[in-house]
Amino acid sequence: MKLTIHRYANTVISVMTEINDETDMTITPLMEKYILHWGEMGTRWGVNRTVSQIHALLYLSPEPMHAEQIATLLAVARSNVSTSLKELQSWELIQVSNVLGDRRDHFRVKGDTWEMLLTIIEGRKRREIDPILTMLRQCELEMEADRDTPESVKAQIRQMSTFVSTLTGWYQQISALPKSTLVTLMNMGAKVAKFIPSKKVSKKKAS
Repeated sequence: MKLTIHRYANTVISVMTEINDETDMTITPLMEKYILHWGEMGTRWGVNRTVSQIHALLYLSPEPMHAEQIATLLAVARSNVSTSLKELQSWELIQVSNVLGDRRDHFRVKGDTWEMLLTIIEGRKRREIDPILTMLRQCELEMEADRDTPESVKAQIRQMSTFVSTLTGWYQQISALPKSTLVTLMNMGAKVAKFIPSKKVSKKKAS
């Protein structure tokens, strides 16, 4: 495997070319834009920029990549890549893929786009929503013996607990649907409201 350098719009971009394969991976300006933006979005979601960029790179790569390739392409330290790969594995977003004749671990994204997005949602739910729901339920239990907190405040906490609980229950049911059903449901958009029975309001005749 050799390293070649391509220049696009005065930007130096690393390209890894497989000697034993006619196809080669080139980070084009379009791919670079995607990777950089995914990294930027990651920071807004509370995820390390490098972690997000590596995930974006592996998502775009047609073949599994090892850590040295990733470090060269993204121009980041090898140790940083290793730490980031472990975090992506903890999120279950990537998996190890063995390559014949190479003892190094290669990595690729796990599943298709739908599975990847659902995995991200599930991970954020587990790390953020579930602890919130646990805390709210604990607050509700403590309300029984609490004589200091005003009832209006308790009511606000109960409303939040009901909302988060309902949201979690809805997600658990939706995420269990087959992908084809989920896609159909999403494509329906607001049309799904037609299947929800409307409440009939009886009109009293004026006397």
